[in-house]
Amino acid sequence: MEALHKDHPDTDKRVADKKAKEKATAHKTSIEKTAAHKATAQKMPMAKAIAEEPQHHRRVHYSGKYPKRFEEKYKELQPDKYGATLEKVRSKGSTPAGTHIPIMVREILDFLQIKPGQQGLDCTLGYGGHSGAMLAKLAQQGHLYATDVDPIESVKTKARLARQGYGENIFTVKLLNFANVDQLATEVGPFNFVLADLGVSSMQLDNPERGFSYKTDGPLDLRMNPLKGVPASKRLRQLNEEELAGMLEENADEPFAAEIARTIVGDLRQGVRIETTTALHQEVVKALQKVRVPDRKEAVKKSSARTFQALRIDINREFEVLYTFLEKLPYILAPGGRVAILTFHSGEDRLVKKAFKHFHQEGLYAEIADNVQRPSAEECFKNGRAKPAKLRWAVRADY
Repeated sequence: MEALHKDHPDTDKRVADKKAKEKATAHKTSIEKTAAHKATAQKMPMAKAIAEEPQHHRRVHYSGKYPKRFEEKYKELQPDKYGATLEKVRSKGSTPAGTHIPIMVREILDFLQIKPGQQGLDCTLGYGGHSGAMLAKLAQQGHLYATDVDPIESVKTKARLARQGYGENIFTVKLLNFANVDQLATEVGPFNFVLADLGVSSMQLDNPERGFSYKTDGPLDLRMNPLKGVPASKRLRQLNEEELAGMLEENADEPFAAEIARTIVGDLRQGVRIETTTALHQEVVKALQKVRVPDRKEAVKKSSARTFQALRIDINREFEVLYTFLEKLPYILAPGGRVAILTFHSGEDRLVKKAFKHFHQEGLYAEIADNVQRPSAEECFKNGRAKPAKLRWAVRADY
């Protein structure tokens, strides 16, 4: 039966039909693969072009009529593009996000008496407001050097002033702590005028990522140069109760230093993590809960500000840096050279006053300010951050 089945004509026909069908199917599949390959090849340049095309980034959306958070204020963060918005914010007595309003510019320029062709130094570049005003006085003749320890903001400021026409022929920025001004003077020679605007800039205060203020939540950092040293969160863990209380008293004249130090150190020992600005602010709130004050909300606000200030001064060694700078200052000035220093803390002002008086008695300064000069009421109204400013000056004696 099997042999008969194999030799039957119908069997041969079925085998032939099957082979023909398989061949046709294979041919069809080959054609489809070729077509698909061609289609993919045609689409690739288009896909590549789409991938390489600059993507449009939509602006940050926020709830309410006006942006509240730092990163939401996209217009204020683009001063070159939205100048009118910045002027509107300033007219209300506020500082636009990511910017800084220079303080006592007129008074400083009046004293420094800058002339074209002179060589000057801005020890604290910041946003560059004072530098820009001094460069304008030089009128593209002479040179202004500027130092800063902030690698983030100094790059932005250098580019901003370059767009205003102040290139390397007239303006040089050095990433240098102003305690080392003698190194710069050795390199470029003595200065006809010097300015030091102490403290922290508005760009640092307002940016929550820098951790300088309790008003916005962010990492508890407080370093002028975030690439060096330890952040405030780690520094707190290194201090005992007595050391922390002493720091708060010395650096910020904090009346509740003992209570705040006891609360912070006690909570750290119990495993509480104080690694954000909000967490530190809450420690101050907790510390003042049982303290008798007329206005608890105002007391907490001021104590938080002083606590952040004390930590910032400690982490950045601001008093040590200022002391070293004041010791070197007379020796980097040309004969008749002028120096103006803006302070925002009583401890800083005491150091400046003492150093000026000492070198005046030594004969290195021909003249010093008898009293501090303060910003006008009008300036304080337009810029609330100007209120604590104190200006002192000195004139170098002839060699």
